[in-house]
Amino acid sequence: MISASPPKPLTDPDWAELHRAVRGNLSRDLVTRQSHATDASEYQELPAAVVTPEWDLDVGVVLAFARRHGLGVIARGAGTSLAGQVVGGGIVLDFTRHMHRIIAIDPVARTVRVQPGVVRDDLNRALAPHGLFFAPETSTANRATIGGMVGNNSCGANSIVYGATREHLIRVDAYLSDGSVAVFGPLDALGVAAKRDGRASVETRLYREVCDLLGSPEHRELIRAHYPKSTVTRRNTGYALDQLMDAAVFEGKSSKPFNLCRLIAGSEGTLCIGVEFTLALEPIPPPGTLLCAHFTTVADALTATLVAMRHRPSGCELIDRTILECTRGNLAQARNRFFVEGDPGAILVVEVREADPARAVARLETIARDMAAAGVGTHFPIVEGPDVGRVWELRRAGQGLLANVPGDAKPREIVEDTAVAVADLPAYIAEFDELMQGRYGISCVYYAHAGAGELHTRPLFNLRTPEGLTRFRAIAEDVAALVKRYRGSLSGEHGDGRLRGEFIPFMVGPECFAMMRRIKAAFDPDNLLNPGKIIDTPPMDTSLRVAPGDPDPRYLTVFDFGADGGLLRAAERCNGVGECRKSAAAGGTMCPSYMATRDEHDTTRARANVLRQALARPSRPDDPWTSDEVAAVMDLCLSCKGCRSECPSNVDMARLKAEWQQQRHDRLGVPWRAKQFARAGASLRRATHWPRMANALMRGRVSGRILRDVLGIDPRRSLPPVHGTTLRRWHAVHANPSGQAFPSGTVHLFADEFTDTIDMPVGAMAIQLLNALGYRVLIPEHVDSGRAHLSKGLVRDAQALARENVRRLAPVVTEATPLIGLEPSAILGFRDEYPDLVGPAERPAALELAHHALLFEEFVVREIDAGRITDAAFDRTARTVMLHGHCHQKALASTEATIRMLSLPGGHIVQEIPSGCCGMAGSFGYEREHYDLSMQIGELVLFPAVRGASEGTIIVAPGTSCRHQILDGTGWRTRHPVEVMWEALARSEKRGA
Repeated sequence: MISASPPKPLTDPDWAELHRAVRGNLSRDLVTRQSHATDASEYQELPAAVVTPEWDLDVGVVLAFARRHGLGVIARGAGTSLAGQVVGGGIVLDFTRHMHRIIAIDPVARTVRVQPGVVRDDLNRALAPHGLFFAPETSTANRATIGGMVGNNSCGANSIVYGATREHLIRVDAYLSDGSVAVFGPLDALGVAAKRDGRASVETRLYREVCDLLGSPEHRELIRAHYPKSTVTRRNTGYALDQLMDAAVFEGKSSKPFNLCRLIAGSEGTLCIGVEFTLALEPIPPPGTLLCAHFTTVADALTATLVAMRHRPSGCELIDRTILECTRGNLAQARNRFFVEGDPGAILVVEVREADPARAVARLETIARDMAAAGVGTHFPIVEGPDVGRVWELRRAGQGLLANVPGDAKPREIVEDTAVAVADLPAYIAEFDELMQGRYGISCVYYAHAGAGELHTRPLFNLRTPEGLTRFRAIAEDVAALVKRYRGSLSGEHGDGRLRGEFIPFMVGPECFAMMRRIKAAFDPDNLLNPGKIIDTPPMDTSLRVAPGDPDPRYLTVFDFGADGGLLRAAERCNGVGECRKSAAAGGTMCPSYMATRDEHDTTRARANVLRQALARPSRPDDPWTSDEVAAVMDLCLSCKGCRSECPSNVDMARLKAEWQQQRHDRLGVPWRAKQFARAGASLRRATHWPRMANALMRGRVSGRILRDVLGIDPRRSLPPVHGTTLRRWHAVHANPSGQAFPSGTVHLFADEFTDTIDMPVGAMAIQLLNALGYRVLIPEHVDSGRAHLSKGLVRDAQALARENVRRLAPVVTEATPLIGLEPSAILGFRDEYPDLVGPAERPAALELAHHALLFEEFVVREIDAGRITDAAFDRTARTVMLHGHCHQKALASTEATIRMLSLPGGHIVQEIPSGCCGMAGSFGYEREHYDLSMQIGELVLFPAVRGASEGTIIVAPGTSCRHQILDGTGWRTRHPVEVMWEALARSEKRGA
């Protein structure tokens, strides 16, 4: 038997043997091991080799190697489980990078065959043209894999209609622990007899053992008596013997076929390694309509749950006040609070699905009246149409949002997955509350599946203290006893893993647990498969990420991380939910390098985890900054800022990376190329005095090659031309024509380092447009934005620029005379980084300035709403416009203002390209070592969309890097939104300018 303690490290000859044997990618470096230690739980990873299987990988080879060397084998999907299911030592099979193929769709039979790495939402996009979908839905469905959903028997918000993954799993093609291949599927009595009476093998043995156990009436009676009662619909405690014993082969009155898939679902990869799954599909239902009922307390919401369930809704989910408060500090979810009125103690989201929307609204109004009649509820808003998705997005973000609770006392996963019968839920939660507040005096967070008898309950306590660790176990033991008294399930949908495994004998009794042990021994006699889960699980309060007495180093930083509790705490915000692992097809910006490579190494999660471990346990003071392994995981972060809003835990990797780079520069020096890119604005301004010479130098066959070689620029990348003047010099001569009135007011234009030089014509056009619309445009005295410096980790230089800009601009910029910018990354820095860069003395002025720093489009929309800009100023020429938004704009503001502005002229049809990052990311796409990945990112969504645009379509991108990238990737000349608005300006207005 393999113990749960860390295995001995592989020797070099052992490693070489595995490398020769495995047909797939293989790594044992620190970065890969630690970045895979990302199970969203409290547990610390053990040393492991990571294999990313190719299509033809023989898993049997890996199993044979593991058996010889006494290693465990862990099958892994997205690593989003919550109880430590896929942390451990040995060999990790990461199925997400290559084995993510949809093998066959059968619309007639309503089935699909998939490999384990297929992501649930990606699967449903492929099924949608057939009118079908795979129904079980986790909150992590945009990155959770089918293999992981089978391992955990995932359910989700719609389980009250569709049940769990187990109910949809028809067949599993799998490797058994001895390396043999087996196929599990529905069998009648003759089929079962053939399997158990076959030649001696692991497969034969396991069928014999299962049949011997469940064929006994005494055993079946023990299971009925000690497993969760039948009205508990969410039940993942141990092996699902109760779900298999009602097959016709055991129960004469039953018509159910015998199918070991029911046992494999929820077994957490401890019984076999599935490499192909056949799933049952459902017709796509009508769109949902929501009642978002508000309550003063969670108890009232639970009373209302019983009312709602009488009306058979398709979903019934609870969100408590703590999560609602956490949404305020998350850029993406703050936009999704539109349905929240006041400060409710809880909101119950009730969904019904009807082909007739009016009928859906009528049903929800009836539910609301019944709730009010029961004396609960304060507001009953109904949400329809596209806004339904925004409500569910907020609900799904709940687990990640909880990392935003301030301080070291965090909502912990310790007892977060208990489930009881729906009718028992109010009484159970009342006792749970009394236990938490009466005995332990601690608060708790509540959310999720009220309609299925399961609330995710998270007590807040501090694992860094001895008292916190003591409570960790004490609460787990007390809640287990409470759940058992209600004959509920300690794990409703998230599995046992490391967290709950040791309580399984207590929950089901020694006799039933002995049956589980026999099942494990039959499937996996050598205990190779995910050892230490379900059977022989280590104590739940060992091998934790954080424990009392751990080092808690503090670091002096340039950025102010005080709101996070310091740099280490900022990295610790990542709790592993894996939103950064979604595919390009899922939409959003985070994380572009992962979308292209599909390698965990390149996720925001990996970077945060590796940085956290380096900061928390440095062997020498300089190790976190000088480590080449940390450098490797940081290298492909494009600083796109997608994580700033899309990560529910608010991990701002761009800021963490910039700080890490500055600290590294302080110790190792600043690379020459980084200096040149950071100071490109000054270089370009000098070049405008000799534009012909500069352009000839860049375009010359020899000189251009030398210039690229010196700067490390890829030879395939074009260089932007230098203009004969800067925007400032143009403004001094041409802006605000004398004799023209400016009745609409005055604005300050920020002539950032990009607009002042390479995009000077765009800046000039913006000034002319504003003048024509009645605005005086001033360019105040200011310095560069510091964006280029931040991107290269020159944070101290960016800090000096930020302080100078605040000093110069704060006295002149007001709400009436705002600061507007054309380059999103430059102007949005005033709202994002500046307040945490300038220092305490300048922060109030920086915050005030931030309120009045607007994107050009935001200013125009503000003026549209005020009635000072109308469509009368523009022609009605028909134009089709496709918009690619800048990453920083999407993360820190939104593209809504751009779309509204471009839609103002009467003839415009505006479509937004569902793209993430373009791949350029400032200097990233120029650099020789990053060029290929840069273009690969562009090819995910953006380039194909541009190439597919119809003739005459105008491609628009506010970012200078984006426009350059589209030009190099597709040959299309892309315009700034200002150019489109200037073209649409009525001729009479242009003459006025």
